[in-house]
Parts: sequence; C-alpha cells; structure tokens
Amino acid sequence: MGKQIFDLAIIGGGVNGCGIARDAAGRGLSVFLCEMGDLAQGTSSASTKLFHGGLRYLEYFEFRLVREALKEREVLLRAMPHIAWPLRFVLPHHRGLRPAWFLRLGLFVYDHLGGRKILPATETVDLRSGPIGASLKDQFVTGFEYSDGWVQDSRLVVLNARDAADRGASVNVRTKCLAAAPSDGVWQVQVRDEDTGATRTVAARSLVNAGGPWVGQVISQCVRVNTNDNVRLVRGSHIVVRKRFEHDRAFIFQNADKRIVFAIPYEEGFTLIGTTDRDHETSPSEAVCTPEEIEYLCRSVSEYFRDPVTAEDVVWTYSGVRPLYDDGAKSATAATRDYVLKVERSGDAPPLLNIFGGKITTYRRLAEAALEKLRPFFPQMGSTWTAGACLPGGDFPVGGDEDQGTRLRDRYGFLDVDWARRLIRTYGTDAFDLLGDAASIEDLGQNFGATLTEAEVVWLMRKEWARSASDVLWRRTKLGLRLSDEQARTLDVWMRTSRADEQRHAHGSR
Repeated sequence: MGKQIFDLAIIGGGVNGCGIARDAAGRGLSVFLCEMGDLAQGTSSASTKLFHGGLRYLEYFEFRLVREALKEREVLLRAMPHIAWPLRFVLPHHRGLRPAWFLRLGLFVYDHLGGRKILPATETVDLRSGPIGASLKDQFVTGFEYSDGWVQDSRLVVLNARDAADRGASVNVRTKCLAAAPSDGVWQVQVRDEDTGATRTVAARSLVNAGGPWVGQVISQCVRVNTNDNVRLVRGSHIVVRKRFEHDRAFIFQNADKRIVFAIPYEEGFTLIGTTDRDHETSPSEAVCTPEEIEYLCRSVSEYFRDPVTAEDVVWTYSGVRPLYDDGAKSATAATRDYVLKVERSGDAPPLLNIFGGKITTYRRLAEAALEKLRPFFPQMGSTWTAGACLPGGDFPVGGDEDQGTRLRDRYGFLDVDWARRLIRTYGTDAFDLLGDAASIEDLGQNFGATLTEAEVVWLMRKEWARSASDVLWRRTKLGLRLSDEQARTLDVWMRTSRADEQRHAHGSR
C-alpha cells in the first residue's frame, strides 16, 4: 500500500485551523493538522471570550465585518449552547466622550445590521436604581444595554478539533512543522514530535497556513516563498480580579483615547477586564501583560467603578497576539480586524493558502471562505454544512443548560448545583458519558481539587489531547484560578505518570 496523501495539511491548531479541519472533514476531504504546542495555546485562548459584532468597528466603517459577525452570533450560540450563551452589555454614557445620540445611532445600526432573532434589542437603563449601576460612580446615571454573546474560546477550538477527528481528520498536537516543499504535484511536509524528537514527512495535495501570529514565520521559514502580504502583530492583554459587581451583565467602558474596555462576569466569582491594543515586536510566544498594560486597564475601569481597581487586586493576567493583516493603518487600534485569505501557486505546483487575521466570532465563516478558495482544486468536495451542526455536547436548545444541569444531578445524586453547572457548561451532554456508571464521588477516582477528578482528567487526555496540567487548568477548563500551585503540580505529575504508563502498555501489547 502506498503512502497516504492527504487532501489538506493544516499548520496551526488554533480556531482557524481547527475550524477549517472540521469543515473540510465534513465535506469528505482527508485532513492532517499539526500544532506545535497545545490546541488553542496561542491567540485562540487569549481572547476576550466574546461572540460579538464589534460595536466599535462601526466607527472604522468595517460594515461587512460587523454584519457578518452579527449574523454569526446566533448561528454559533445555537451550535454550542454548553460553551456559549447570550450576554447583556451595559454601556454607561460618559458625558465627556461620545454623545448619547451617537451611541443610540450606533446601537440602532448594531441591532438591525445582522438580522437579530433570539437576542433581545437595545434598551436604555437608569443606573441610579437597581443593582446594575450600584458599583459605578454617581456621575453615571444613564446607560444603554445591548446584546452579544460569551464563549469559552479554548473549548471552542478543542471541540472543533474533536468533531474534525470524529469525521476522520488526523489531529496532531505538539507536532511542529519544520519544512514544506512541493514535489511531484504534492506538498511534502516535514514535522517533528516535540515530545520524542521523532520526525516524519506527510504528503498533501494542498497546504493551509493557519499559523495565527506565526503565519509570517511559516511563510518565511517553513514554506520559504516570497509574498508581498505581511502580518501586523498586535498584543491584547487582560487582567482578572475578584468579582466587582453583583449582577450578570457585562460593562463596556469608553476611554478618552477612543478605545473601549470590557468588564465581564467571569468563572463564578471573578471579573475579566480587557483588552489592550499594542503593536508586538517580539516572538508571539513572549506575549505577556506588562505592568504598563495592567496600569492602563486598572486606570480605565477605575474611571467608572466606585471602588478603584489596582494592580494589587489582579489575580491572573493573560496576553495574546492578534495576527492582523497589515493594511498600513497608523495605529494598532485602527488596523483592520477583517480576515484576508491568499492562495499562492506557481505553475502546476500544489496550492498554498495563507490566512491573515480573523475574529473568533467569524471563524466558521472564515473556514467556509477558505474552502471556497480551495474548491477549484477539489471539485468533489461537499457543500457547506456547519451552519446547522452542533459541536460535541451541544445537542440541546439555547438557554437549556440549567435543564441539562438538573438532568445531570438527577442521574448523579452526588453532584451539587455548582459542580453540575460547571460540567454542563464545559462538556454539555458529554458530561453523562464522562461520568459513566459512577454512583458516588469515590467512583470518579482521585480528587485534584475544585471538583476536578481523575475521571474528568482521563476524559480530557483521551478525548481532548490534554497532556499537561496547564492544558487542563488553563485551556480545557479555567480551574487554574481555583487550584493551588501544589495541587497543580500533583495533577501534572499524575498526568505524566499516567501517560507514560499508557505508552508502555501500548508498546508492550504490540
């Protein structure tokens, strides 16, 4: 039997790469995906966690991008009600900044540009009464409340990868692309297992560069082709503090520099604050939230909150690098957030598709557009299908997570409300498979803390490619906010030992 030739080889296990892998596999194409680290380890786990149209992009006349994103919100909310849900945002009117009529006009356009069906419309709120304005300074008396959506970004990536693998894709984590070159009408892609150091070569009829902020490095160092297209790296940083307000709305605050900062309820007891826009000059892997960015975010929200936020309040920070298409904008804030797809091909050589930019909200549409770019090379591929298909565990209606939590508690009487809620909002209906025949907490094996049990970790290792404690605590879940350093080390040792035992068993059974 000859060596397998894949239809697509995809470099990059972020939201774009995994979204394309899922879509392509569902259309009958054979797919190989390699990711040099963990799934969603880069930009895709460092977002503000929003499915949103991008209200502020209207000021930059990005109407096509905003319209597409607004339409996508409800498509995505229906496809993944376990990891995404509607969220109401409150925009306090700041008398010294954008006038009220301007905000009303922008929100009117926002309400009507994308064909909103399940999300409620904008309304004016009195911040002087009720819990919404209680945490704000007295000067803020009027606000505008509108709808967008929340998503667990890294779980979005993993579930796309899972669905792709279920449909036949080969998903390979900790597998770095070293080089790719055309030969005899196909791409020969050399990859290295970052755990063992072993190398191999994969053949594919097309190559997709979904390297995110590494897209330029893939072009120059792996594929070695010349192109006039460039990527602009823009760093976005976030801080997490203890809960700052007692309601379920998020805030969107205007700044004097014309930027906006969100303050969002986060992980049942915290508030997420972000983001910044700074040009990033070093390696994407070196992105960290700087002291200056922490100060900027604290100062921005302290203009609004009655009780100031200081650097001492910060319990966690994270930072990611957006790979924006370089459109020559003067500032990082003004640079386009739209995606750009470029096919490179010379003569009869196999196609290379480079992906620049993109928003997490439009990842599914980007995947469809990417496959349309490749359709001339694969006329046999199936038609679009992802708009009506749920992700694994998401086979229940929008807003049905509480009902699913009740079902889970009825089946597993040892779960309390918070634990069941976390499992449903992480795994959806897959939580029933994860817990299996367990009749007690003891049946779930070792407890690592914060309701994280051996059964859940085994599921994440076998079903979701988790290999280390950081994979589990900061991407598959956010339990890193709740486990101590010692508990995290215990988990890491357990996972490494368990994986080594499995590998020895696998070798011994051959």
